[in-house]
Formats: sequence, C-alpha cells, structure tokens
Amino acid sequence: MQEQNYKLDFTGKEIYAGIDAHLKTWRVSIMTNGIICKTFSQASKAEDLRKYLDKNYPNGTYYSAYEAGFCGFSAHRQLLKMGIANIVANPADIPTTDKERKQKEDGRDSRKIVRSLYNNELEAIYVPDMEIEGLRSLVRYRRTLVKEISRFKNRTKSLLYYNGIKIPIELTRGPAHWSRLYTQWLLNLEFGSGYSRQVLVQIVETVEHLRKKLLGANRNFRQLEKKSEYSALIVLLRTVPGVALITAMTILTELDNIERFKNIDRLCSYVGLVPRTSSSGENDRAGGITPRSNRHLRGMLIESAWIAIRHDPALMMKYGEMVKRMDANKAIVNIAKKLLSRIKYVLVNKEPYVKGVVK
Repeated sequence: MQEQNYKLDFTGKEIYAGIDAHLKTWRVSIMTNGIICKTFSQASKAEDLRKYLDKNYPNGTYYSAYEAGFCGFSAHRQLLKMGIANIVANPADIPTTDKERKQKEDGRDSRKIVRSLYNNELEAIYVPDMEIEGLRSLVRYRRTLVKEISRFKNRTKSLLYYNGIKIPIELTRGPAHWSRLYTQWLLNLEFGSGYSRQVLVQIVETVEHLRKKLLGANRNFRQLEKKSEYSALIVLLRTVPGVALITAMTILTELDNIERFKNIDRLCSYVGLVPRTSSSGENDRAGGITPRSNRHLRGMLIESAWIAIRHDPALMMKYGEMVKRMDANKAIVNIAKKLLSRIKYVLVNKEPYVKGVVK
C-alpha cells in the first residue's frame, strides 16, 4: 500500500487556546474551525504552549485567553512575547452555564474560556504598563501597611482590656495616642503573667517596625510628588477638595490612562458607583451600589466626598438637596460620582479644580 504523507500547514487558519492558569500548571483547551480539538495540561510556561502550537498547528494564527487572577499580567506579557495574541478577561464576564457553575473543573473552565474566545464573547480588561503596575503595587502595599498597623494597635487594646488595664485619658486623645510617651507607658506595664507582657512587647515591636516601613513608603510618595513624570498630575489632583497625596496616587495608579473611559458612566461603573438594577416586565427596581467595584478606589472616593462637601459650597448645597429625599449614605455616593466627574475633567483638561460650580 502506498504510504500517504501529509505536511501540516495551517497558514491562514486561526487557532484558539483557552488557559485555566495555576501556579505550576496550565490546563489548556485548543479550538479551531468551531471544534475543541484537545484539552491537556502543561507547565505554566508560554514557551511550552508555543512549541505545542508550532508542532501541531504550524503557521497558524494563534489566539489565547485566561482569567485575571493571581498571576496578574505576567503570563499575558509572556504569551505576547511568544507571538500569541492573548487577552486577559474578567472571570465574572465569561459566559458560564449552570452546569459549569455547579461542576467546576479545570478542563471544563479552559473549554469555557476557549469557546467564549472563539465566539468573540470576551472583552479584554485593561493592561497597564509595567511602570504604572509597579507604582500601583507600591500604593497598595502602603494601604496594607496601614491596615496591619491598625490591626496590631487593636490587638494591643484588646490585650489591655482583657487584663483589666485602662489607658490613661491623656494618652487616648489627639497626637498623644500611640506617641513615644504612649509606647513607653506600654513597655513599663506590669502583668500578672510574664507571658502576657511578652506578647505586649512583641506587638509593640511589630507596630514600630511597620511604622518605619510606612514612613519609608510615604517618603517615596513625597519624592514622586516633587520630582517625577507624575508631579504635574498630582499637583492638579490635589486641588480637588478631599484629595490628598495618597488619594491622588491611588487615583493615578488605579485609573492610569483616563482617556480609556469614553464617558463618566463607564468610569463610575469601573469604580463601583452605580446601583444594582433588576428589571423584568413592568417591574423596574434599583438597589444599593453594585458589589462589583475597584475596592481600592471606591471607599477612598466616598471618604473624599465627605471631606469635599465641607470645602466646596456647591457640593454641600447639592448634598443638602439630596439628603432631604434619600438616606445620607446614598446621598454621599451621588456626591462621590459628581466628585469623580470633576476629577475626570481635571485629568483630561489639565486644569485645576474650581469650587462653586454645580452641575
């Protein structure tokens, strides 16, 4: 019998790969011509996927997608470097059947991703450049430090209350709280058990260590404000009432390119300042703000809104009108949306904030 020999050539063909990414392995599903060809596991390396595609689908045009998660955008950049057109998708935006939701499994997840990619149902999330991503990590690290310091301070209070020790009134108010004098008072306390004192000393040492790290982070931000490519934007943002240095840095790093938001509705949706809605037939209901948000920005902007109404008469007037017909917390969310709109104007037009304008 004559032996048939076919040379593989997928020139002009589109090959799709759905990746369920994990720390050590990727679960990959391959799809072309509307058919899922194979699902397999491989090491979490973009080079290995490229080698597989070159061997089995040579000369094809390669596309891939994976869910945003622990690996961030590092896998995305590696895939692009290997010549694979990749997108990173929000897990909540990937079409999922009831069966896929109730019987979650890596292979099924990768097939779900590749099917959605093939059907053009995935919207890529924004990928920042490595410089802004690194700066974003620094801002988030500072936020983590503040939370950890607060936790350890609360543990100190809990330990004192548990042992029946009251903090002197003069050490609980204003700048005296957790001052050098307060720290010295803590270290001089006597407990019925030496172990309790040992716990207190270690907590105090941890707080002092974290405060030094926080001081270093704050120093970095002050340097960025004085001399960096972000200086001009930071100065502009700080003209907005309620926006100090850390808030300005959070806005810049989380939003990055403000031009990517075509309108204020998209920006509010990204931050999480839009209501949940339920509409069916003649029933149309709106609930509280959506749980889907940028958790680093939303809370900070709402805090800024509380400050802004104290410094901008126009915002205070608007808040006064709103609070007559709705709860104060709902009213301040609306003020935060107005504040966000003005922040967008400041960044887009490179103009300082002007008080007293009601829109």
